[in-house]
Formats: sequence, C-alpha cells, structure tokens
Amino acid sequence: MSDLKVLVVDDEARMRKIVKDFLVAKDYKVVEASNGEEAIDIVYEDKDIDLVLLDVMMPKMDGWETCREIRKVSQVPIIMLTAKSDETDELLGYNLGIDEYITKPFSPKILVARIDAILRRTNKLNEEDIISAGRLTINKTSHVVSVDGNPIELSFKEFELLCYFAENKGIALSREKILNNVWNYDYFGDARTIDTHVKKIRSKLGDCGDYIKTIWGMGYKFEVDE
Repeated sequence: MSDLKVLVVDDEARMRKIVKDFLVAKDYKVVEASNGEEAIDIVYEDKDIDLVLLDVMMPKMDGWETCREIRKVSQVPIIMLTAKSDETDELLGYNLGIDEYITKPFSPKILVARIDAILRRTNKLNEEDIISAGRLTINKTSHVVSVDGNPIELSFKEFELLCYFAENKGIALSREKILNNVWNYDYFGDARTIDTHVKKIRSKLGDCGDYIKTIWGMGYKFEVDE
C-alpha cells in the first residue's frame, strides 16, 4: 500500500494532521493542501494522486468549486468532508462526481476504512476482468467503459454502479440491495442517491443508457435487448 498517495485538502491544520497520522500509520503517502487553489495546483502537477480527501468549507475556493475543477482533468476518487448533513448538499456532491460523502465529526478509523475500500477496488487487478454487454464494454482492470469502442468518462462511483448492474444482468435489484452492495452496508444516505447516479450514467452512455431499466417502486434491472 506504500505506493498509494492521498491528497488531504482542509484549511484546518489540526484536521489535516489527524487524518495524515492515521493514513501514514496505514502506510499511505500523504500530500497536504490548505485550500482549493493549492489542491488544484497539486492535482495538475502530480499525476500519481490516488484519492482526494476534500473539505467543503475552505477559503479562496470551497470544496464544491475545487471538485468541479478536479473533475475537468481527473476522475481520481474524491471523498468529501463536511460539517453539514443537509441532503441537498449530499446530492450536489454526487452530481459533481464525488465518490463518498462523510459528515464531520467522523471517526478517523472509519474514514481510513472507507479510503481502504475505495482504493482496494480501484487498484484491483485482474487481466480477465472485462464485461461485455451489447455495445458496452467495461474493463474493470483499467477502469475504462466504452460504447462501440469509444471511451466514456465515469466517476468512480458511477463506474462501480454500472459494474454492479452489468454483473447482475437480468436480475431485478432493489434500491436497498444496490445501496448495500455499492455504497456499503453502513451507508446512511438517501436512496435517491442511486437515482441521481443512474441519471448521469444513462446520459453519458447515450442509447446504451437504455440497458438500465427502471422497475417502478423497487429499483433497477440491467438488460440488453439482443
């Protein structure tokens, strides 16, 4: 794990130190930024950042704007940290392409466990890990989704959700089951988070977005009309 690098972005030096100490203890490399502008500069210069831990309330450039700028150049996993537990903020974060949303105060051990889980899945290697469905190809090793050979950019969580759908082709999946398997059993967010992600995936996949069927009152089913 020593080759994995986390960018910790928070204007509070004490918070950065707490998070850094726990990450270093788990053999992560840590890069720090005290505001959004510093974070953007680091992401532009350092292509080896594996995950960004991003605070919302910061001077110069807040977490939302920082996330927007990062997403222009990178699909690196982003965990958003905020002192607000407002549902609107959470949905905004997922619409911007974040992968996890954690409310302060939080347990540093749980935070590190979330980071472990995301990076374990991100860096999971399997030469045969390719899913083909109709005109859609998903390469789980390189995290590349393509339609008719053309790559489609998805956030980490969008990629995870699409993989889960494709791996369960033809099976009706309830929102609860999707949350448990894609967002983990300890996720306490609203199920509408799934609907938000599905809407974005469908938009990005074009006609292939129709592979994701809505089951009204229950959830979704991935089906390819051969």
